[in-house]
Amino acid sequence: MPLCILVVASETKDQRAERRRYADTASHESYILALEALRDDLTIASTSCVDGRAQMALGDLAQFDGIIFAGSPIQMHHANTEARMAADFMRRVFGSGTPSFGSCAGLQIAAVAAGGATGPRRPGIEAAFARNIVTTEQGRDHPMLSGRPSVWTAPAMHSSIVTALPPSARVLAWNADTPVEAAEIRHENGIFWGVQYHPEISLAEIAASLRRQSSDLVKEGLAVSLKDVEDHADRLQSLSDDPARRDLSWQLGVDDQVTDVGNRMREIGNFLAALDGGTLRAPTRQHRHPQPSP
Repeated sequence: MPLCILVVASETKDQRAERRRYADTASHESYILALEALRDDLTIASTSCVDGRAQMALGDLAQFDGIIFAGSPIQMHHANTEARMAADFMRRVFGSGTPSFGSCAGLQIAAVAAGGATGPRRPGIEAAFARNIVTTEQGRDHPMLSGRPSVWTAPAMHSSIVTALPPSARVLAWNADTPVEAAEIRHENGIFWGVQYHPEISLAEIAASLRRQSSDLVKEGLAVSLKDVEDHADRLQSLSDDPARRDLSWQLGVDDQVTDVGNRMREIGNFLAALDGGTLRAPTRQHRHPQPSP
């Protein structure tokens, strides 16, 4: 029987519309496309953790084999309705015992829900790529990072980080400016695997994000001018169109951990494989039916 996966959005309605405008898809829609590129045997449903009506229509979380949280601009250190709703939904996930995974905001939601904390990243935005990600001793043999080298680069776009993990968590990878790049969190009945970077997004999506935030990147000193950002985004788009271009890989400082789709999405593939193999505790399967996208 194929795995049934729930993809969870944490973007508001306006944020989803904005991302569709500049990147063609909302963040959870990008995740669905990534899952479909990895596997053609998945049953995929979606919901929103910041929309109460969508949650009410969802039903029992135990109907799913795995739950995946997409990225978003949500700031979990802000005391607002969206942050509270996202944390409450994640607590439901932990309580259900359904294994879960998340990227970027997904990691931050899980950390806060289990008793950790988030805050602004210093020195600001980690833009385009998280570089020199290093496994911890606990991460070296962790199944989520199976197949990764000891040091690698991954797509990233975020301005906040996990500042304190809950007691039940293990740091699996880090880099110089982001102390938690990958983690496992065990809480109540559940287990969560997460990364601060974005294994699910394409180079074209990175290019679109850079163009959208070009003024911020110049303001933070990551580029001298808007044209510098545009030129950088153009190279990323060209490499997305032709991943075999060694000249662009060299100029951008990336290797096949980024340009090869399977390598880039390694953690997602490992999560699905763990669900298949039963190495993550899974609930008894129930009748499944995909839910409408938010």
